[in-house]
Amino acid sequence: PIRQRWAEAAPDNAQWQRDLSVSHDNIGDVQMAQGNLTAALASYQASLTIRQRLAEADPDNTQWQRDLSVSHDNIGDVQMAQGNLTAALASYQPSHDIFARLAEADPGNAQWQRDLSISHDNIGDVQTARGNLTAALASYQASLEIATRLAEADPSNAQWQRDLSVSHNNIGDVQTAQGNLTAALASYQASLTIRRRLAKADPSNAQWQRDLSVSHDNIGDVQMAQGNLTAALASYQASLDIFARLAKADPGNAQWQRDLALSFGRVAMTEAQQQMHDNALRLFRDGRNIIARLMENLPENATLPKDVAWFDKQIGSLTPLRKS
Repeated sequence: PIRQRWAEAAPDNAQWQRDLSVSHDNIGDVQMAQGNLTAALASYQASLTIRQRLAEADPDNTQWQRDLSVSHDNIGDVQMAQGNLTAALASYQPSHDIFARLAEADPGNAQWQRDLSISHDNIGDVQTARGNLTAALASYQASLEIATRLAEADPSNAQWQRDLSVSHNNIGDVQTAQGNLTAALASYQASLTIRRRLAKADPSNAQWQRDLSVSHDNIGDVQMAQGNLTAALASYQASLDIFARLAKADPGNAQWQRDLALSFGRVAMTEAQQQMHDNALRLFRDGRNIIARLMENLPENATLPKDVAWFDKQIGSLTPLRKS
């Protein structure tokens, strides 16, 4: 309310107008985290309206231009979460156009370059969701080219290195969807190599550790699809070990707990295919128990009941085999 009063009292004060737009963004971020997508969209659109005015009034102000592109991205993120892919693409595209202009105007500005790389990723995400894998691969490769330049220019920058690992990961996802498992495995392994270095350099960084476990899972998925169950089990087990440490270190973190439960499920699925029915059943039950506890604390979470149903299905299909 304070920023809104200031902005209303001085409509020509650009900084106060920007401050108000930031407040709308902050509220939208919280609403997004709460799952209130309709309210988040309204908050981000209120921010966008202000930023459009600022950018039009001073088109040479790169901060106003970047703010405007961020607003388009925020709205696109909500629309993606709502499943409105056409609208999301329409939001991400003007953001991409702004970032492209900024990056072209100042090629040495690493932040502008990174913004453009992420913009390619956002568009690639929509194209992937729409099933346009060829276009998605082109978008992710454009992102990879930028991420590679940034990482090579500043090898000590952990964020640039992580961005590069994400680009490899995105490309691997598309290659997997295209059935190109050999190429996907190479992409995921390139991502894994980077994430191993990051996790080793900063063992206390939970995000780096989670990233590493996700890479192990991705590789395990490809190995499973290739029929290499022994290798897949080793990959899933490496992921499980990391998730177990994260969950133990922060028992109140629902994401870490769900990660651990799903990791139990992946290991169990692999063991079941190897006829290790007793251990697989135990792991399925361990995973289900974790999800059931999360449901008690998060009754409004729509994903957790689906997780429980999946575990119940696996347990139900495996129990008769174990008895026989």
